[in-house]
Amino acid sequence: MDLNPKTTAFVFPGQGSQKVGMGRELAAQYPAARAIFDQADQILGYALSALCWEGPEETLNETLHTQPALYVHSLAALAVFRERFPVFRPAFMAGHSLGELSALAAAGALAFEAGLRLVRRRGELMKRAGETSPGGMAAILGLDIPQVENICAGASQGGETVQVANDNCPGQIVISGYSAAVARAVEDAKTAGARRAVALPVSVAAHSSLMASAQTDFTQAVETAAPQAPAVPVIGNVHARPLESAEDIRTDLAAQLTSRVRWTETIEYLKSQGVKAYVEMGTGSVLGGLIKRIDADAARHTFGEPADAAGLGG
Repeated sequence: MDLNPKTTAFVFPGQGSQKVGMGRELAAQYPAARAIFDQADQILGYALSALCWEGPEETLNETLHTQPALYVHSLAALAVFRERFPVFRPAFMAGHSLGELSALAAAGALAFEAGLRLVRRRGELMKRAGETSPGGMAAILGLDIPQVENICAGASQGGETVQVANDNCPGQIVISGYSAAVARAVEDAKTAGARRAVALPVSVAAHSSLMASAQTDFTQAVETAAPQAPAVPVIGNVHARPLESAEDIRTDLAAQLTSRVRWTETIEYLKSQGVKAYVEMGTGSVLGGLIKRIDADAARHTFGEPADAAGLGG
C-alpha cells in the first residue's frame, strides 16, 4: 500500500457521478462486492444491481434509484478495499451531499441496511418535494462565493428565494431555489462576468428552502436509522467540521437538505489537518477533479473498479 492512513481521507460521491455499468466489473471479480449488491437487491425488493449494470440510463438517473445506486457501489468498493487492505484505516471520511450518508455508513455510524433504507427514503422525499415545491438549479462558473451570495440576495424577490447550494471548488458554484429567482440570478451572474451561468436540467431544488418539507420527514427517518458515533471522523456538509458523535450526525443531517454543501471548506479543513491523499470510493472521479482545484498538491485516487487496486499498490 502506497498510502499513509494518517494522511489519507476517503471521499464518497453524490448525484451526478452515476453511470450505467457502475460496479459491474467489481462485483464480477470480487465476491465481497457482489454480496453487497445482492444484499441491497434483497433489502430494496428489486434488482438495483441490474439497473446499475445494465440501465436503462434514464431510470438509473431518477433520484429514487440514483441515490441507492451510488451508496451501494461505494459500500461495495469499500468492502473490496477492506478485503485487500484489512489494516488500513483512514484519518477522515467525507461525502458530497448523498455521499455523506455513504461516508457515515463506511465509518460505522450507520448499519448498511439502515443506511440504505435512509438513502432510499431521502430519494423518495426529495422527489416528492420536487413535485410539490418545484424549483430549479444553475451552475455558476468563474465567480467567487461572496459574488454569488450577493447575486442570490439580489435575485431573491417577493418570497421567491435562491441560495448557494453547492460550493464545489473555487469558481464552480451551484445555486438552487425558485425557478424565477434562479433565472434572475443566472442573468445577473452573466452581467457580473461569470465565465458560464446556465440552468441545470432538474426540477428538484436541492439544498434550498424548497426542500423544507423533505427535511422534516428526513429528520424523522434519521432517528429511525439510529446513527451511532463513527469509528472515523466524518466531515459534515453543513459546517465542514467533524461529526464525532451520534448527536453531531443528527444535528448535521437535520439541516443537510436545506443547507449548502461546503465542499471547498471540507477539503480546506482536511488539508489543515494534514490530509495529503484522497481515495474516491465508488463511482467515477468527479470529487477528485474538484479536489484538484482546491488542493492541487493532494494525491487523488479512485477505487470503484478492479484496476484501481493496482494504482494503490495492491
